[in-house]
Amino acid sequence: GVPSEICVNETIQVDGATYTMTTVSMGNPHAVIVVDDTDAIDIDHIGPLFEHHPRFPERTNTEFVTIRSGNAAVMRVWERGSGETLACGTGACAVTVAGVLTGQLDRKATIHLPGGDLQIEWLESNNHVTMTGPARLVFEGEVEI
Repeated sequence: GVPSEICVNETIQVDGATYTMTTVSMGNPHAVIVVDDTDAIDIDHIGPLFEHHPRFPERTNTEFVTIRSGNAAVMRVWERGSGETLACGTGACAVTVAGVLTGQLDRKATIHLPGGDLQIEWLESNNHVTMTGPARLVFEGEVEI
């Protein structure tokens, strides 16, 4: 399940601090938190506190974002059930949509993630969100059944 409503610039209390978040669904729930410096976030500490916050009874993915300009942002993600990951396509899409809803990002933006850059565009014509970025093999394995 995902939150039925989008919230824009809503405050949330986590670990004694107040954050501003915008929540969107990309088929899965995302809480986008704008911060001054993504590197300064202790994501291993704060990530689980967002994921398991009472506001999200079915838990949430959390993107910590620093807006660099109208068409660029830096993002770190705490994925629901996985922890911090190097990249998250739906998260980068959520960041762009949230950035447009809050007037901080253009409809076409580059999102910088630890695993590489993604180009995201939220098309006004059909409301679709498109993502362009690199894909590469990171693991191969065999399973005997």
